[in-house]
This record gives sequence, C-alpha cells and structure tokens, in this order.
Amino acid sequence: MASTQAAAPAATATSAPVAESRLSSQVQNGQGRPKRPHNGNNNNNRNAKPWKQKKTKREKNINEGSSEDVLRHDIEALLASKGYNLESEDSNDTAQESESLPEEGTETEVEVLELSSTGDGLAMRSGSNQVYIVPFTVPGDIAKVKVFRHIRREHQTVADFVSIIKPSPLRDDARIQCKYFSSCGGCQFQMLDYSEQLKLKKRVLDKAYRNFSNLPAELVPTIQDTIGSPLQYGYRTKLTPHFDGPPGFRPSKRKAPKVSFESCPDIGFMQKGKRKVLDIEDCPIGTSAVRLGMARERERMQKEFPNYHRGATILLRENTRRYAKNPQGEEEQAPQQDQLPPHTARTEGDNFIDIKSCETDSKATTTEYIDNYTFTNPAGSFFQNNNSILPKFTAYVRERILPPPSNSPIKYLIDAYSGSGLFTITLSSVFQHSTGIDIAADSIASARKNASLNGLGEDRCKFIAADANELFKSVSYPADETVVVLDPPRKGCDADFLGQLRRFGPKRILYVSCNVHTQARDVGVLVRGEGEGAQYDIESLVGFDFFPQTGHVEGVAILNRCETSAVENNGAEQDS
Repeated sequence: MASTQAAAPAATATSAPVAESRLSSQVQNGQGRPKRPHNGNNNNNRNAKPWKQKKTKREKNINEGSSEDVLRHDIEALLASKGYNLESEDSNDTAQESESLPEEGTETEVEVLELSSTGDGLAMRSGSNQVYIVPFTVPGDIAKVKVFRHIRREHQTVADFVSIIKPSPLRDDARIQCKYFSSCGGCQFQMLDYSEQLKLKKRVLDKAYRNFSNLPAELVPTIQDTIGSPLQYGYRTKLTPHFDGPPGFRPSKRKAPKVSFESCPDIGFMQKGKRKVLDIEDCPIGTSAVRLGMARERERMQKEFPNYHRGATILLRENTRRYAKNPQGEEEQAPQQDQLPPHTARTEGDNFIDIKSCETDSKATTTEYIDNYTFTNPAGSFFQNNNSILPKFTAYVRERILPPPSNSPIKYLIDAYSGSGLFTITLSSVFQHSTGIDIAADSIASARKNASLNGLGEDRCKFIAADANELFKSVSYPADETVVVLDPPRKGCDADFLGQLRRFGPKRILYVSCNVHTQARDVGVLVRGEGEGAQYDIESLVGFDFFPQTGHVEGVAILNRCETSAVENNGAEQDS
C-alpha cells in the first residue's frame, strides 16, 4: 500500500504496494521460463537487495511465518519505501541510539502509512526511522498513541491506540458494531467497508508470496479477488470467553491454599496488548445461538462463581438440529419458537428448519450441516468456525479439484491432515476412492462416523490415524491418477513431509492454509523442485474470508505437476 502524506491523506487499500526490501530479483534462463531459485528457507524478497544485519536474540527466536516474522518483513518494506538505508544506518549504532524517541508511557502523534499483514497499522513520526505498531488504525489516520516499548535495533515501537486526531478517508466509525472495538483484541477492521477488507486480504496473500515463497514473480500467478463471507457479523459458531483466577491465585503453586472469588470475575476476551481479560457481555461476530449461550453462561457464573478457585475458559459451540420444513410420513415436526427452551434460536431455510442451541460441554457431540452433508464432532474439537461460507468454500474446491482432462483420468484423493473428514466427504462424489489421514485418533474416529452418516462405506473412503509423514507408506494409489489435498496447522508442512510428497508426485495438489505465509514457503519448495521428486507449477491463488472484521485470511493454492522433464526424457529415449 502506498504511503500517505499528511497533506494528502487520501489513502486507499488498493494503492500500489510499497517496495519489498527482502525480495531478490531473478534472471530468466533464456528459454522463456525463469530459473527456480535455490535455498528456499532464506525467505528473500524477489524485488530488492536484502537488508543484511546481525539478528538480535529476539529475532533468532522468531519462527518463520509467525506474526512476528511477518511484521518484521512489513516494517522493512515500509522503511525501504521511505528511502531509509537500514544497512548503513545499522552500522552506526551511536547514531541509532542518539535518536530522540518519546519516553515509554507517554503519548505522541503518529501518521499511519500502511497496514501490516497482522492487521495492525504501521505509523511513523516526521524525521524518524522508527515504525510504530498501532492497532485499530488504517492508512491515512493521524492517531494519538501511548508508547509501550521501543525496540531500537529492529526500528519498532509497540504502542497502544488512544484516539483518532484526523481520520483516514477509509475510516467510518459508524460501521463499528461492537462497543468494545479498540479495546478487545478480537477484531481489527470494523471501521472499514467490507469491500476494503477483502482488498486488504488479497494484498496479505500477495505479500506472503513476495516475502516467503522465494520465487520469481513470473512463477507466481496474479492473486485472485478474495472470496467474501455471506455473513460479516453473526458468523462464528464457536467462541471461548474466559476469566482469570481470583486475586492471589498462583497457578504455579499446586499446594498453595485455595483462593476464592469475592465477586463474579470479568468474563470475556483479552484486552489488546494487555494480559488482562476485558469483561464482555456480548460478541456480535458470534451466531445467535452462541450469543444466547454467552448470556446464559454469564448468568450462571453470577450464581456459581464461589465454586471456582482458578481461572477457566468457557466453551460456546453452536449445535444444530435440522427438521424438514414440510415433513412427510413419520418425519418429526419442528417446534415453534415459543415451544423451545430459553437461549435457543430457530431459523428457516427453503427446505429446512434449524433449531440451534449452544453447547458448553467439550465432550458433547455437536452437529452442523454443509449443503446436504452432515458432520458431528465433539464440541471442543476443531471444525471451521464460519458455517455460512463453507458451502461456497467446498463448492469452490469441488469445482477445481480435478486437473484438465488427460490420458490418465484422476480417480483418487488423498486428504492429508483430514481432521473429521471435511474434504474427504464433501469431495467423495468426484473420486472413485479417497483416503483421509490425521495424527489425532479422535479426529479419525469422528471422520469415520461422519462418512457413515453421509452414506460412505470403506469402498468409497477410508481414514487412517497416523502422522502425515507416514501417509504415502499407507496408500497405493497411482500418482498419475491422484490428487492430494493439504490442510496443515498454522506451522505448515515440515520438510520431511514435503520431500515425501514430491517423491510420490501426485498429478495435482490443492493446498488450504490458515497461515498464508507458511503456505507460501511450502508452495515455494514444491515449485522450485530441488533434489529428488516432482516439480510443480502454481495454477491459482485465492483467499477466503472466514473471519470478517479481522486481519485473518484463508489461502487456497492449486498446483499442477510439471510434465516438462518427463517429455524431455521421452524425447531423449526416442532419439536414441
């Protein structure tokens, strides 16, 4: 995003991106195809000379693709775009330390120039190369902030948001639907028009592939427009408010005497930048059932708080019971709203009536529906938390899961990190047979149950409880007839798994990720194709907005196996 000057603060979320300081340019090989760079773990940006400096102890402990690592890249890019030669400046420690910065704990005025991929504003003061990390701001804002901590060596200052002195044209505080926004750490973008949120998330994906894939621009296709959520509020099917222990409670001392609450504790979510729970009685991004459950649990805690002697997390998970709108024969009639227990929601669709309640027992079974598919899971287990976007999301995957027609038709699916079977089950109609694998035995148990609920026997799909690294030892599908779906945790795939995947060499890979930065890193490994195994091209990249009002974006990358080397080998054999 282009920087905004004080005299002309008309910033837009779609302006040209600032120069990325850690991208190294690549040279084409003369055959119309760029060379694939080596050393995939150095995270070099592909446009400019990297900023070389000795890493601090804190930087050495930062995990690749983590929020801290992403923020560091964004700060470097912003400073490079402002013309600061950080390599030469950092060699002069005396000059760096002599810069006058506001005292920690004092307030100062800053101009927000950029939004980081973490959702925080990046701001600067005139004449300074220090970047202030300011939550709840957008480019073009002139904000008053309270300085929390300076990290001089990294040109970072962590600051708390105080107020807006002059709003950006992008900001409209009338859009904010939560009175705790700017205090609660849950949401970042409530002041932004939803179309701007989607543009920003598209840019997050673009920067991820610039900073973490270590690929030349020619090998990364244009990022498609982010696919939005049908609901921008009232979409979260799971919330986990919590409360701290009573004053004097020491969690590290097991034999310490019990301490009791004198009054009901604050119950809610963490205050942004603080180790403190903010008392929140309602959360507008939760579904109606979850919000009703939150009110019910707060009422319960008003009576039962003396029974607690330590902090706890309260699980709020939506559970759905579905009835036919026009029941036939012995089908049960849906109850009317006045027949339902308190704190229960009733919704009507074209063909169904859903009765939605809130479950708080982590071991209880909850049910939800995606189109005509039924999924049951323990309430405390992982499942996507925005049901409203899942039909659109699974339809997108289903429509694009197969490669263009070829001599070897695709018959098989491998669903790595399968969880309770979301992709294995919703893609079952496309494949002759599918295999899902997950390290968690309870997830596999849920997946098998879900397959049965949806009429899928082992002749159509099977599930294996094992580490993903052992996946290809358990599957005998021909690689030419197989698609692999990846949906790993935030840390992404490890090197052993990627090596195993490349040696298997499936025809096509669809990679879903809740961390587009580690996804970009892993996709870079597959595209560079160093060492033994298949090499891949990226067909498409797109984001899905599972969490409106936040900085999070889900990434979907589709890759096809390169056939160039196979063609060349066949040609050489024919020539001989």
